[in-house]
Amino acid sequence: MPPGIYCPMEFWSKGENQNIQVDFLLPTGIYLNLSVPCNASLGTIKQVVWKHAQYEPLYHMLSDPEAYVFTCINQTAEQQELEDEQRRLCDIQPFLPVLRLVAREGDRVKKLINSQISLLIGKGLHEFDSVQDPEVNDFRTKMCQFCEERAAKRQQLSWAAWMEYNFPLQLEPMAKGLGTGLLHTPTKNIFVNVKFQSGGESFTFQISPNEFPITLMSYAVKKQATVFRHETMENPEDYTLQVNGKYEYLYGNYPLYQFQYIRSCLHRGLTPHLTMVHSSTIIAMRDEQVNSIANPPKMAVKPPPLPKKKPNYGSLWSLEQSFYIELVQGSKVNADERMKLVVQAGLFHGNEMLCKMVSSSEVNVCSEPVWKQRLDFDINICDLPRMARLCFALYAVIEKAKKARSTKKKSKKADCPIAWVNVMLFDYKDQLKTGECCLHMWSSFPDEKGELLNPMGTVQCNPNTESAAALVICFPNVASHPVYYPSFEQLLELGRNGEQPRSQKLQLKEILERRSHTELYEHEKDLVWKMRYDIRDQYPQALAKLLTITKWNKHEDVAQMISLLQTWPELPVLNALELLDFSFPDRYVGSFAINSLKKLTDHELFQYLLQLVQVLKYESYLDCELTKFLLDRALSNRKIGHFLFWHLRSEMHVPAVALRFGLILEAYCRGSTHHMKVLMKQGEALSKMKALNEFVKLSSPKATKPQAKEMMHVCMKQETYLEALSHLQSPLNPSIILTEVCVDQCTFMDSKMKPLWIVFNNEETGGGGVGIIFKNGDGKSLRICFLGMIVSRFQQKGFFRLCRMTPYGCLSTGDKTGLIEVVMHSDTIANIQLNKSNMAATAAFNKDALLNWLKSKNPGDALEQAIEEFTLSCAGYCVATYVLGIGDRHSDNIMIRETGQLFHIDFGHFLGNFKTKFGINRERVPFILTYDFVHVIQQGKTNNSEKFERFRGYCEKAYMILRRHGPLFLHLFALMKAAGLPELSCSKDIQYLKDSLALGKTDEEALKHFRLKFNEALRESWKTKVNWLAHNVSKDNRQ
Repeated sequence: MPPGIYCPMEFWSKGENQNIQVDFLLPTGIYLNLSVPCNASLGTIKQVVWKHAQYEPLYHMLSDPEAYVFTCINQTAEQQELEDEQRRLCDIQPFLPVLRLVAREGDRVKKLINSQISLLIGKGLHEFDSVQDPEVNDFRTKMCQFCEERAAKRQQLSWAAWMEYNFPLQLEPMAKGLGTGLLHTPTKNIFVNVKFQSGGESFTFQISPNEFPITLMSYAVKKQATVFRHETMENPEDYTLQVNGKYEYLYGNYPLYQFQYIRSCLHRGLTPHLTMVHSSTIIAMRDEQVNSIANPPKMAVKPPPLPKKKPNYGSLWSLEQSFYIELVQGSKVNADERMKLVVQAGLFHGNEMLCKMVSSSEVNVCSEPVWKQRLDFDINICDLPRMARLCFALYAVIEKAKKARSTKKKSKKADCPIAWVNVMLFDYKDQLKTGECCLHMWSSFPDEKGELLNPMGTVQCNPNTESAAALVICFPNVASHPVYYPSFEQLLELGRNGEQPRSQKLQLKEILERRSHTELYEHEKDLVWKMRYDIRDQYPQALAKLLTITKWNKHEDVAQMISLLQTWPELPVLNALELLDFSFPDRYVGSFAINSLKKLTDHELFQYLLQLVQVLKYESYLDCELTKFLLDRALSNRKIGHFLFWHLRSEMHVPAVALRFGLILEAYCRGSTHHMKVLMKQGEALSKMKALNEFVKLSSPKATKPQAKEMMHVCMKQETYLEALSHLQSPLNPSIILTEVCVDQCTFMDSKMKPLWIVFNNEETGGGGVGIIFKNGDGKSLRICFLGMIVSRFQQKGFFRLCRMTPYGCLSTGDKTGLIEVVMHSDTIANIQLNKSNMAATAAFNKDALLNWLKSKNPGDALEQAIEEFTLSCAGYCVATYVLGIGDRHSDNIMIRETGQLFHIDFGHFLGNFKTKFGINRERVPFILTYDFVHVIQQGKTNNSEKFERFRGYCEKAYMILRRHGPLFLHLFALMKAAGLPELSCSKDIQYLKDSLALGKTDEEALKHFRLKFNEALRESWKTKVNWLAHNVSKDNRQ
């Protein structure tokens, strides 16, 4: 048989409308070579094969086509069964155009589900099986059972509960009984247009915004009966109100003004358009969903065994000998032969080192260095905490220092880090590890901190076993029987004997209320520990401080702390979030924190979801309370499930988290098989956007922009692109339906990575397209997503009501890929200035350009409201960009809506990590406040100081609002340390935020500090203009 030609992924993306010669191997041993369309589905191809096979020998030996399944070699050189026959050949992208038909084995439904999950999460489920790790197998069994039970319970939900799961109410923040008085209640009646889905007739009603949806529906059915002279009037309770063109519904006993859609329409001066959907339509949707999981596929595993009591072997606490390990040898070590190799080892509990680090002897560099050396640690085995981790660093040192008098600093610089790895001392079943262990390491990169060990890094070994450096170590057999960490009951029994006399309350109060976060002196730590019961009773929110000073290397103290925790009152969310930090790894502390978070509403949980996903990276074991909490809430609210899926899926390319995140994704999919279809459609659209972006990157250097844009449109008009980019829920907001792509309005942007600007139309929404920017290759997606979330958190804290900020959707979707919501009817400062000026060189200094543009968009009386919107939003972003230290601010990433709202985009750098050019800091001002901004604020009048002073007052008020919520933002940033953002990798990076919010100062001192920054921004604004001039000229030269 002739070998098939190699088909790289680029071949499949370019040749979708072409035919290809494919070799088919039949089960009878017959070989067929047929020409088939690249965009044909496997089902269609199978029919073609069968049609030709009937003229070949041994055809009578073939069974029905359904008895066989295609297999191929995929792009990762693995054999793959192609169960889903609706997929097209160009989507499967086999490595060679060779398809083999084999007899179908096993449960087809289960195989199909497994195939779809593998495709959706970007990792074959067979890879989880091949790990052959008991922890992985037990976790899969447990989570699969948990999620399938939740799916079965969902089938029993009442109508209202099912609606709440699928279409969660989009209410204004604080609307669900959390201080509704904060909402401004409209006093005037509003106009609402209501259309009947069945007949299409529509009516406009005047109604009080305080009425409930049921009142509006009763108006509608009464009007319909009157107009069409129906003898009987329908029951309004048989209907539900849907927002036109969206998967968003208005139901329940809430006033109309509390619904986000209604308030948004009122704010923009638009008439809300709603559709009356009959309950039969909703019931049909529910039945379709229920039927898709009527017989949920079960994994072929035994039910988890009942929890067994640990064998009553000798206690860990009786082992008073020092802990040690044997460092045996290394492998695949790559270093300069003139150097020596050393291994450093340390025992950690969170960030705390439990005892002094130890180092191995120096050995000569070679691929497989041998130590065979015992490393002793200054801690007794009985004092090892349950979450202790052993951290290793492999590094090379210069054999001999060139100068005998070299300083420590110089000799430290001679260390060349090679790799690091971490391992837990206890396995997932609480047993102290024994015996030999091969640890495949992660590559080290020198950093400014000079730290070799990486305790915050993953405890999973590098899955790249073929090329990664490795260490072989041996855990000691400290007893003749397995040794387990003491049970919860044993901890409580030991911890009961710890109550101390209470005294020195005034001193305790001073220590706990100290605003600075400096370390306590030893005598202060002793006092805090001694008075821990007072802290529980009078200062429970200081739990984090108590945990920080607990001696986790003394098992008696650990037992007393765990025992005390059982009677600790539930904490507010802010303090519970603090306990999720890597500094607090104890599992009982983690369970306590999660229990305190269970009171979060779905809306509040959504605000913290990105951080909670990042915190999963700190977890030492697969089965943890945080994982179960997130899965439980995701399976109770589809919107949370949607974003949990994408937050996890976007990091599946990261080897350190791919196993953990992949297993959680698998569990979610098994509990939401009906949701998979929607997510797969989104994944298909993203894959087409990526292929399109790669095509644009290749074609744009060889053509003018109009030519490249035309080629992009030709590509998008292919049937496969049109199909993939139509009729899907937006990944940015699953309630928005992207009905059809408007090819002629799509384009790409001029920046290096050529982001795509994709516009979708939805006639149901009453006009106005939906725009999405697809970014591929710049690695900013997670950063933009995080900072966008922080800006939306500002919105929740009273800041938005003052400062009319424009939070827009951002979502990281994969390796250096992401989506950003387009704020329609807006333009950049640069474009506005360039359009109003003949020369790029003078555009930045044209102070009238912004005001004239606003006048053109807001004629007559509307101008005053637009200027007020500009003033408020400018104040908000001045304060926000200063506090967050957002850099790279130029006229192309500051935009204005036609309604006057100013907003910033493209948060490339933050926390003061500013760009430099030729060694000079380009960010020379605290925030952007140029004289053309002031010109708009003062309504074009140079002497309008009253308006400017109002603006200054807005800025000061906004700053004090953020300052009041400073601790929350500190915790949110701290939880993102696991995200791998270069600006946010350790606790010191958060110091910028503390300084900008002046958290160590009084309110008066903080306000004085901000006023100095405000005056500096105004005084130095000419420097901003010079930067904008350079940016405009360089941009003009690129056109």
